[in-house]
Amino acid sequence: MTIQIGDRIPEVILKRIREGVETIDTHALFEGRKAVLFAVPGAFTPTCSEKHLPSYVQHFDQFRHRGIDVFCVSVNDPFVMQAWGKTQHVPDGLQMLADGNADLVRALGLEMDASAYGMGTRARRFALYVEDGVVRNVFVEAPGEYQVSSAEHVLEQIG
Repeated sequence: MTIQIGDRIPEVILKRIREGVETIDTHALFEGRKAVLFAVPGAFTPTCSEKHLPSYVQHFDQFRHRGIDVFCVSVNDPFVMQAWGKTQHVPDGLQMLADGNADLVRALGLEMDASAYGMGTRARRFALYVEDGVVRNVFVEAPGEYQVSSAEHVLEQIG
């Protein structure tokens, strides 16, 4: 079942790189804060690299001024997410999270089968606005689309 407004973020372990590889629990990540979690089908892929992540990089300060943390997640390993973040000039504070086994996207009900592209299970393109671990807005793209999960659209919708 797909995550809905009012649902709590499921508890899943993700990876990120700061001072080495860190393991982070989603409940600890989202409790007590406002956050946008956006997911991309894959690091270094065309739309993700040319539009989706750059929209959040460009508007990162607007989220921060509103007290909203920003997290990017993909079904990649933490080293790929770190390298992609560097090539995209991701600002400090915009966290690049690795969902290497697609545990989070499956728990959210937002996975897709990308085996036709040789990639297996990946995240659908989406964004979630979360307050204190509870989903307040869900922005899921139709297959092949990029409209509702952009930083611009999310900022407009969450006021």
